[in-house]
Amino acid sequence: MENTTDKIAVVIGASHAGVNLAFNLRKEGWLGTILLFDADPALPYHRPPLSKTYLTSKNSEAQQPLKPMESYKKENIELYLGIWVKKIDRKAKQLSYGEGRAQNYDVLILATGARPFIPDIPRLETTKNVFPLRSLEDVQHIKKALDGSKQKKIVVIGGGYIGLETAASLKKMGAKVTVLEREERVLARVTSPELSAFFTDLHKKHGVKLRTNISVKSIRTVGETQQVLCSDENAYQADVIILGCGIQINIELAQAAGLTLKNGIKVDGICKTNDDSIFAIGDCTFHHNLHYNRYVRLESVQNAVDQAKIAAAAICGKEVVCNSIPWFWSDQYDTKLQMVGLNEGYDEALLRTELENENSFSIWYFNGKTLLAVDAVNNAKAYVIGTKCIKNRLSLDKAKLKNPQIQLKPATIILE
Repeated sequence: MENTTDKIAVVIGASHAGVNLAFNLRKEGWLGTILLFDADPALPYHRPPLSKTYLTSKNSEAQQPLKPMESYKKENIELYLGIWVKKIDRKAKQLSYGEGRAQNYDVLILATGARPFIPDIPRLETTKNVFPLRSLEDVQHIKKALDGSKQKKIVVIGGGYIGLETAASLKKMGAKVTVLEREERVLARVTSPELSAFFTDLHKKHGVKLRTNISVKSIRTVGETQQVLCSDENAYQADVIILGCGIQINIELAQAAGLTLKNGIKVDGICKTNDDSIFAIGDCTFHHNLHYNRYVRLESVQNAVDQAKIAAAAICGKEVVCNSIPWFWSDQYDTKLQMVGLNEGYDEALLRTELENENSFSIWYFNGKTLLAVDAVNNAKAYVIGTKCIKNRLSLDKAKLKNPQIQLKPATIILE
């Protein structure tokens, strides 16, 4: 590794990807300056609990930081929080930020992530108590709007994971919740009809009203209440409206700088862009997955952390390659969903139920004989075994796998 004592590494974005990158740089031997920029003024924090424990907690300190401030000081990582980076000058290797400020770099890492997608709904911007859920500030606004009341009427626009997790949390708090989804089923863009049906039933059992195949046409205010007018000609009453309509990738800096884009910032196997001095990691990247042999863009903490490790090692001159199996999770009520692999291109979804627990099952996605992915509901064993089978490309006995009378263990379901 070359001497980096006088080198400057700048990271734009201080969520899971950016923070892990900064600390991994030090771990890999980077001796020079590390600067971490982020538009969010809060000390970098864990994001998955935002729609769950932090939303439901009465404790304002419930949201935990990724690292305590002391750790940044110990590793000599400089934080620039509440700062927008405005421009990247690749030729000069310089950033523009704030009011006419500039910062040089030797290596630049883009961990710019994504922001909530705000749908084009008439009068949405002028309606009060309408919030996305992506940041600590968003959750604080939602909690303030709820004002401790258990009888608030909430409309959640969007039936993806964020929308459903938020609905579950609000229902736990005693709110009256309606979820509006424009697709024919919830989670339509990310999972199978079988899993969509399970979560539909789960939410209905908890008293959430689900309306699918429905579009929001406009919003109007009547007194202190909002009315969400929809394509089914109904008006849904709301004291608070939550936007769970997906995300928009933050690629503007990369685009203006002339970096290669394709469904995100395109990077190679070590997370390097088409500029040798610029790397990109996390939600904003479009990268090649070796296991599935195709380019993907993943929105997950696991991918952010994995890419942070790969990029940090590569920047420090180590021989590395990114070859991980994607995994995700979602917590709703007392149900834990663990997902491993990518099910795109499956031609068979094999359902396995567990006799000892009616709320425990798994869905195994195959393309022919090849296992692509596993969704495990309240079933850590299926998740662990599925991960092993996918990673090692093991062949499975489908008849035994789907038979609940046969114990789920590798020696039983894996073909010799």
